Amino acid sequence: MGEIKSIDALEVLDSRGNPTLAVSVLLTSGVKGTATVPSGASVGSKEARELRDEDPDRFNGRGVIKARENVLSKIAPVLTGLSVIDQTTIDEAMISLDGTNDKSDLGANAILGVSLATAHAAAIEKNMPLYRHIAELIGFGELTLPVPMCNVLNGGAHANNNLAIQEFMIIPAGFSSFHEAIRCAVEIFQQLKLDLDHKGYSTAVGDEGGFAIDLDSDRAAIELLCEAIGKTNYELERDVWLGLDCAASEFHISPSGYQLTDSSEPLAPHKWLEVLIDLTNNYPAILSIEDGMDEAAISDWQLLTKQLGSTKQLVGDDLFVTDKLLLTKGIKEKWANSILVKPNQIGTLSETLEVIKLAKKHQFTTVISHRSGETEDTSIADIAVGTRAGQIKTGSLSRSERVAKYNRLLQIEQEIGARQFKGLNEFRQL
Repeated sequence: MGEIKSIDALEVLDSRGNPTLAVSVLLTSGVKGTATVPSGASVGSKEARELRDEDPDRFNGRGVIKARENVLSKIAPVLTGLSVIDQTTIDEAMISLDGTNDKSDLGANAILGVSLATAHAAAIEKNMPLYRHIAELIGFGELTLPVPMCNVLNGGAHANNNLAIQEFMIIPAGFSSFHEAIRCAVEIFQQLKLDLDHKGYSTAVGDEGGFAIDLDSDRAAIELLCEAIGKTNYELERDVWLGLDCAASEFHISPSGYQLTDSSEPLAPHKWLEVLIDLTNNYPAILSIEDGMDEAAISDWQLLTKQLGSTKQLVGDDLFVTDKLLLTKGIKEKWANSILVKPNQIGTLSETLEVIKLAKKHQFTTVISHRSGETEDTSIADIAVGTRAGQIKTGSLSRSERVAKYNRLLQIEQEIGARQFKGLNEFRQL
């Protein structure tokens, strides 16, 4: 089918006002596919590396002109003339051209922008939505709508407050359709806003659209969520569950342990584990814990999985960084039972799909995720549906770059039917 005629790139802005890349792939047929690349604040040490200009006189060093030039002068000449349908060949050509383990030569932002724009162009060329094209690429067949994991209270690296845990999420899994689930999440979010305003808290939001408030402890944040849910028509452990993204690497102090806001001294790993176990005992609605331990503390992860892995979803983000080799080792050594999937952590769509295949083969749950520095691009919504991922993280119920993904999923639901929402069944294997 259509061959790549040209590739263009433009320096645009993400949701934090930082530069990022928008890439367009033009085919000989006249079809054009475009994608925009996100950027993270809480970044795993083994992630693929985005390329920044490091010019202090321009965007505080965060410009992406170098990455743009790499798209135009290095990547485009190699890919011109290739069939847009062969995603793997295109991605492998860029990986080979870069020649590094972390895509730091061309920049993971440059490579991913081209990779996703190629997929968009291919879908248009095939006269089908992106999620169906992705379903054909991964070979799973059936489509499913993901359970949203909505980050309604922000802490850690995503907010200028004193909470150690980075995300406090509501998980509306007890419904038979995506639109019912997202309605539940919105109504709880709005009730939480009323409660915070009544208590005299600011209702300003953090990077991912959740409320960013100072509290005495992380436990107090969970209490606020439980209180808000209790004032709605929804019930914990019937309609909605809770999730935590600890982002523990952000408050891990080697070799002392984990430094919490409400603790004068760092907690040793076994003491921090006791905190997590105590939280799940006191709040059994906590269904998912992401990055519960430091990314490099494998023994801590194994202990966490041994203690909680039979009843809780333990999601590796910084632990796995969407890397097939790390996931392979983690499966063998029982590091976790779930993986967070961020395409810009690994840098190409093909590698992202391979990670999802591997996870599903070994009964790991999969969560497709946004980044804290997002754009209006909705590719991850289509990826979640086309790969039958089952779950998606795309932030709170405010800020248009977050809501855009939910709106895209509502559109997809209208096209494929509400019955494709599996709800709590996505967690049944735990």
